[in-house]
Amino acid sequence: MRAWFNRLRRRIVRALLYRVVFGERSQGRSLPHTRISPAACIEHEERLRLGDHVFIGPFNFIEASGGITLEEGVQVSSHVSIVTHSSHRAMRLLGKRFVAWEGTRPGWIGGPVHVGAWSFIGPHSLIEANTRLGRGTIVCAGSFVRGDFPDFAVLDGHPARVVGDSRRADEKWLARHPELRAHYDAWAKPPP
Repeated sequence: MRAWFNRLRRRIVRALLYRVVFGERSQGRSLPHTRISPAACIEHEERLRLGDHVFIGPFNFIEASGGITLEEGVQVSSHVSIVTHSSHRAMRLLGKRFVAWEGTRPGWIGGPVHVGAWSFIGPHSLIEANTRLGRGTIVCAGSFVRGDFPDFAVLDGHPARVVGDSRRADEKWLARHPELRAHYDAWAKPPP
């Protein structure tokens, strides 16, 4: 009887509290196709700029104090951290003085993160401060990403490096489904 009750309780909690629904707001704009899991942790949400059709899945940590932009169609899968600062060096260098230090802390790293349209961030990845990902980027699961990367990069590793071009896989799908070419080209072709 107890197992049955626990299963019922979990289903009720999941249905009421962890349901991802469409419709968000960012920077005063309505985003009817954007979804954010209630199990995602977002700090400094006022500094998070979202495009529409964005998906932020469960158990992600997004720390936006330095500014984060997720352009249209970005997917952040699960267990991803996107952070705009790193204080661990400054804490080690300053010890107990870290809290009371005035001015810029030695060892502090901080800066914005920008993720280009229709990019995918795989599970268990880390996107660090001062990172810019181009359109159509794929971040493979478990990657640690810092720096500037071009459009359509496939990133993998610790630290992440370019290991491919996402257009290669896209072309295989477009060959099977030529009716999708116009939709793909609408975002993937560079503006004139």
